[in-house]
Amino acid sequence: MLPQLELRKFVTPEFIFGDGARLFAGRYAKNLAAKKILIVTDPGIIKTGLVDELSYTLTEKDLEYEIFSNVTPNPRDYEVMEGAEVFSSEECNFIIALGGGSPMDCAKGIGIVSSNKKHILDFKGVDKVPVPSPPLICIPTTAGSSADVSQFAIILDTEENLKVAIVSKAVVPDIALIDPFTTLTMDRHLTSVTGFDALIHSIESYVSNASSQITDLHALDSIKIINQNISPVLNDLKNLEFRSNMMMGSLEAGLAFSNASLGLVHAIAHSLGGIVDLSHGECNVAVLEYVVDFNFYSSPERYIEIGEALGIKFNGLDINAKKEALLNKLKELKLLCEMDFNLGEMGLEEKHIVPLAKNIINDPCVVTNPRKPSVENIAEILKNAL
Repeated sequence: MLPQLELRKFVTPEFIFGDGARLFAGRYAKNLAAKKILIVTDPGIIKTGLVDELSYTLTEKDLEYEIFSNVTPNPRDYEVMEGAEVFSSEECNFIIALGGGSPMDCAKGIGIVSSNKKHILDFKGVDKVPVPSPPLICIPTTAGSSADVSQFAIILDTEENLKVAIVSKAVVPDIALIDPFTTLTMDRHLTSVTGFDALIHSIESYVSNASSQITDLHALDSIKIINQNISPVLNDLKNLEFRSNMMMGSLEAGLAFSNASLGLVHAIAHSLGGIVDLSHGECNVAVLEYVVDFNFYSSPERYIEIGEALGIKFNGLDINAKKEALLNKLKELKLLCEMDFNLGEMGLEEKHIVPLAKNIINDPCVVTNPRKPSVENIAEILKNAL
């Protein structure tokens, strides 16, 4: 069958992109019949003053709100359950998430639990959420996770010490207010981590076996934008033009991966994040070139197109040399972003490898990886990345 004849769907929230988008929160909440709003954020975002600004836009519209900020990086299952209890006890009917991927994923989880009255881990997997969540507005403050436009929520199962993916149309936000101004609060390291996360979203969605012409357009454009702007923004963190470009790269990455899904890099990062408790972006970066090396010959044309989007000139090179050029480019970007570390430096030990590989093989992102791995393949990748 011709690729363009294969059935595909494309899901996205309504979004506003640009300077001042965040200030529409009160208007949209009012239009969506909000009565009392649960603001889900984290302590770091509160310190920036962005929560105070959001609160003002709500009180301007005579809307009540409660703030839930007990959210840590890699949001825990018990944090979601605590937030759902606050949502219920405060008689909220609406959620606004303000922050990076962790507050947005936690907010999605709170919405699921509030509507379905079960533990958050009961919904892990694909299409396991029967009842839609309360209305949700997401205001991202990083240019990387794209949780504001995706149908993914990633939650840490604290009993198994494992990150689980909840994939459902029910967790797609109703509105995303995407304002580059909010990313001016990020330091150099967070800018690197989130920028690389967005880049990997686009790379994995482009080679996904569930990709489509629409996701391909967004993925390749995202790769070009991020490649052209990640160095400039790291050298000028207060430049709103560079911040805006990175935010657009993140948005397009989100539109791509939310609909094409991801691959083995993210499958590894989900399980790895439960053991080393580092940021999702750092876990992705540590294994990126090893997974690309493993996958390359299963989808060489696509990886070569990714290399071209990264600015590589492949003229005259054979396929093996093209692979090496792409791997070298990814390593150069990691050095540029000061993210050239291995899994051993992150805290992974050899004893973790086999149990970790057995968890990874069951991650939903493995299904859309261009090459089907075995547990042994995954273990070898982890050993190479130590």
